[in-house]
Amino acid sequence: MRTRLLALLLALMTAVLIALGIPLAISRAAAHQQELIRDRVDDLTRFVSDTQLTVVSDTLRAQTDGDVPPGPDAVDLDMLRSELERYEAVYGIRVGAFDRRGQPIAVSHQGFRVDPRSPAFTEALAGRRSDDPGQVWPWQRDRIVVAVPVIHRGDVVAVVLTDSPTGRMRAKIQRVWLILFAGEVVAVLAALLLATRLTGWVLRPVRVLDSVTHEIATGRLGARVAGAQGPPELRRLARSFNEMADHVETVVDQQRAFAADASHQLRNPLSALLLRIEELGLSLPPGHGETLEGVRDEGRRLTRVLDELLELALAENARPSARAVDVAALVHERVDAWQTLARSRARRFEQEGPAALTGNVDPVTLGSALDAILDNALKFAPEDSTITVACAAVGGEVEIRVSDRGPGLTFEEMRRVGDRFWRSPRHQNVDGSGLGLSIARTLLAASGGTIDFAAREGGGLTVTLTVPRAD
Repeated sequence: MRTRLLALLLALMTAVLIALGIPLAISRAAAHQQELIRDRVDDLTRFVSDTQLTVVSDTLRAQTDGDVPPGPDAVDLDMLRSELERYEAVYGIRVGAFDRRGQPIAVSHQGFRVDPRSPAFTEALAGRRSDDPGQVWPWQRDRIVVAVPVIHRGDVVAVVLTDSPTGRMRAKIQRVWLILFAGEVVAVLAALLLATRLTGWVLRPVRVLDSVTHEIATGRLGARVAGAQGPPELRRLARSFNEMADHVETVVDQQRAFAADASHQLRNPLSALLLRIEELGLSLPPGHGETLEGVRDEGRRLTRVLDELLELALAENARPSARAVDVAALVHERVDAWQTLARSRARRFEQEGPAALTGNVDPVTLGSALDAILDNALKFAPEDSTITVACAAVGGEVEIRVSDRGPGLTFEEMRRVGDRFWRSPRHQNVDGSGLGLSIARTLLAASGGTIDFAAREGGGLTVTLTVPRAD
């Protein structure tokens, strides 16, 4: 989210800088060219107003009228030509005076000619200064021609023009553009820094909210969001989230307390009821033994259900402390504890995996979950079958796989296994309450572990307990 927000802000900032920078660069280039043109116009105005050029104009006018020019004109033309040559030598700009036909009157060097059909010359013949040529950009090598008409008695009798190189002007424009580009780069970097700090300020509460949400989702219901961060809208959201979390924690605690209290409070009446049933059984006439035994079985079953409800409530309220534990040794210990019951039921356990394997888990939690899995495997494994218990390190986790050769579960049943009080319709005659796997899942989830179910190849069920691996 932060990357997308930064990209959006930078794109907008870049668009604004481009929208401002391009017109500014164009205007600066036009300003430098207009400055050059003003200099050329000023120089041409001086040449036009020069007395020598005026004499030449009079001479041209006299020639036009058929008069004979006065003698000093040749000297005046030489002086004008000399001044034009000095001008080109000093500034490197070609300059010349031309008659209406484009023939040179006086030029800065002999090879300087002009095309009488050029726009600048044509505009000057029309009595206007050609002071608006096309823009020359830094990547072009065009020259700039500026022409000014010489007007005598209301008529254009000659044209004075300059043909200027644009190298210096283009270099100035290029330097200005580089400065503008550097300024925009600095502005983009400043905008990036500002946007980074702004997005960090805006998104910091969102990240905290996401982290606290994950903690609550994993069972740490006491986690809360600090509400004094970020914009006012996010602070209000944090306060509302904390209020919601308080209500959720209260409801969950009430449910857990009810389950624990109900199971605890029912134990004493149930025990008293079982004692009365035993007393009643002593006074029953012969022939009611089977009925009495059924009542006893149901009473014992109800006792187990209450015990498991209490265990589930305790598991949900538990706050296990994970630490480095030798998982392989713990599995070996729990399997040994179940060996006697397995032999009495004509089953056997087979262990696989390394002798030592360290995981990061609460040992009591893992032991209780493993007991529920082993008990479930003994219930459904057929006689004279082997229940395999394997330990292995897979990536950054430790896996404990308990596999039996029982009837297994269908695909639809696999989706519901582990739900509270759920039992497969095919296994209703097997002793149990449907809480054992729920208790195992709750215990493992509280310590960062998981439990998964899969069909075993060749028939049966494989239950996989996963806990984080310790270094």
